[in-house]
Amino acid sequence: MADRVKYIKRHCKYTEAKIDYIDYKELSLLKHSLSERFKIMPRRLTGNSKDAQEMIKNAIKRARHMALIPYVVSRDVVATDFWEKAQNKR
Repeated sequence: MADRVKYIKRHCKYTEAKIDYIDYKELSLLKHSLSERFKIMPRRLTGNSKDAQEMIKNAIKRARHMALIPYVVSRDVVATDFWEKAQNKR
């Protein structure tokens, strides 16, 4: 039989930091839960708790609606360029 793949147990960093609310304006918190193409990463990859994942989902959707985070990224654009531009604006 095939060997079972063992995954690393991930811990929710939002619960460890005792964050009660994730605001959509805090892009530094949101960027860890987004992929390179700005898709929301699943819980099994990020290790977020259910409550934190729901807060992140709502915050990312609000940030997209307010045009702080793009909905779609073309393949030519590298994700790091966007975050560097966001840091320089502040």
